[in-house]
Amino acid sequence: MIGFLQGRIAAKTAPAVTVDVGGVGYELEAPMSTFLNLPAVGETVHLITHLVVREDAHILYGFASEEERRLFRNLLKVSGVGPKLALGVLSGMSVEGFTRCVMGEDVATLTRIPGIGRKTAERLIIEMRDRVKTHPGAPGAPGRASGSDPQSEAFDALVALHYKPVEATRLLKGIIAGSHTTEELIRLALQGALRE
Repeated sequence: MIGFLQGRIAAKTAPAVTVDVGGVGYELEAPMSTFLNLPAVGETVHLITHLVVREDAHILYGFASEEERRLFRNLLKVSGVGPKLALGVLSGMSVEGFTRCVMGEDVATLTRIPGIGRKTAERLIIEMRDRVKTHPGAPGAPGRASGSDPQSEAFDALVALHYKPVEATRLLKGIIAGSHTTEELIRLALQGALRE
């Protein structure tokens, strides 16, 4: 298994990039989130990789971060999701954005990604719910910096108060934008729930 590549970018044409590692050119496919942040041709790059072996091809995928690769691998475990669709998900949104969609059961946002219909979006939400909780930065994930994001902390608190994730997301979206503390967000969300 090839865990990562470090070398000089020999060529790049979205979504493919060729990395020269000691005179050997490795062709990789990368999500747009990674591709758009690649340095110029001729410069050095470090990409974390995942190798997919099929009957007709061995395809190497490259990612800028371990979080992207972890999400890619978890997506491949979902029935009906192959590498092309998993790459599409990572090209369409960040790891954090995908995690919010799954935890908030946001089918509408997921269906905006090319290749994902309503049934696939619902399957992603159901099958990925427990897997995204382990991603750093996910609401309630271990290792998340406390106090770093009042919105996420308010979401966690509402879920702890037995609101479904989709309800918590809807209540928080209903709050007028501003620099609110976690406590203010929770109070405003609960006031919004009482008005309904």
